[in-house]
Amino acid sequence: MHKPKLLIFDVNETLLDMQPLRASVGKALGGREELLPLWFSTMLHYSLVETLTDNYHAFGEIGTAALMMVADTRGIALDYEQAKAAIVTPLRSLPPHPDVVQGLRTLEESGFRLVSLTNSSHKGVETQFKNAGLTDFFEKRYSVEDIKKYKPHPATYRLVVDDLDVKPEEALMVAAHAWDLAGAKNAGLRTAFITRPGKPLYPNVDKPDFVVKDLQDLVNALSL
Repeated sequence: MHKPKLLIFDVNETLLDMQPLRASVGKALGGREELLPLWFSTMLHYSLVETLTDNYHAFGEIGTAALMMVADTRGIALDYEQAKAAIVTPLRSLPPHPDVVQGLRTLEESGFRLVSLTNSSHKGVETQFKNAGLTDFFEKRYSVEDIKKYKPHPATYRLVVDDLDVKPEEALMVAAHAWDLAGAKNAGLRTAFITRPGKPLYPNVDKPDFVVKDLQDLVNALSL
């Protein structure tokens, strides 16, 4: 199997650890920190609703609305400004997973082109990478904000390969989300699944080209 020319990285949960959000989301939900996964999945759900209905709000706005919805289902009083404060600032200050910095450095030194593709806004991911110390590893940062359609819509992946004049089969989408990789595979890209805790594969689609535990494991896989 030939090596990909381009590695496209998802950001939240793939590169950045969302555990610090647990405390702020939990506080907003009356101490219910275990509701973080429900909030995140609700946010993703309604990003797809917006895409399918040709609507668009920034990811942070959808996240704020999703937190209010989760609070409402649990009988917790939470207004828009409280929900926004619980999400936006912590989301932009997430630390990288322990394997990320060295993994990206090794991939860069090995000659791979590295870019990111996120559902977050341009301003959001710029701030995230600056705070996490990841900015210099990436040739370019892509946001669905440019086309106002959320991953896993095929147009989001074509945005990257078309802009960089790379064939889809020459690109590898790296993510910790099975839904993201399903979208990338559908768009003709190769895929690598990072098995972050609590992130299973989706059995109803083809298995990713690589299944690895972290970025160092991806480095090893790509060196074969």
